[in-house]
Amino acid sequence: MMHWLNISHIVEATEAEGPGLRFVIWVQGCLKRCKGCCNGELLKIKPAHLMRSNEIIQLLKNATEKYPLEGLTFLGGEPFLQAEGLADIAEAAHNLNLSVMVFSGYEYTELSENKFSGSKRLLNSTDLLIDGEFDNTQIETTRNWVGSTNQKFHYLTNRYSDEIETQELSVTNEWRVDSCNNIQSNGLPIKFYPY
Repeated sequence: MMHWLNISHIVEATEAEGPGLRFVIWVQGCLKRCKGCCNGELLKIKPAHLMRSNEIIQLLKNATEKYPLEGLTFLGGEPFLQAEGLADIAEAAHNLNLSVMVFSGYEYTELSENKFSGSKRLLNSTDLLIDGEFDNTQIETTRNWVGSTNQKFHYLTNRYSDEIETQELSVTNEWRVDSCNNIQSNGLPIKFYPY
């Protein structure tokens, strides 16, 4: 069964949202209100781009033919509010031998309690979960991809180890300009860097 998803945007290939080259999906909507959230425009629960999970799976398959993808990353918004549909995509990613990385404002123990429909399926298809609310009083300056020191990496499979947390990255931010001169950026906001 395929599920509907409320998607803010998708980037077919980026090096700024996890290890290696990744297909990235930002979902629209979050119940958390972390002060200083770097994706504040994604918090409101409102229709953005409604897509079926099988449509996104096809986009993912097409991207694997164009790019040497290592994995898939889910960001938000809050991915676990749409866990059923994202689980469809995560399972397809594993079938394509891609890793799955998920960012959530909820802690792993909350997610494993199955508070959200589909959370168990999504966790079962996740290699790396980064959990915890962003806390702007605890800015992270050492580990990759996280904004605050309270956020935790959970290695749910043996695909990755904690070495990735501090490995040197060649790309931390990316900018894209479309044919209408609209600029889209992704990666860790520059305000988080101490230099």
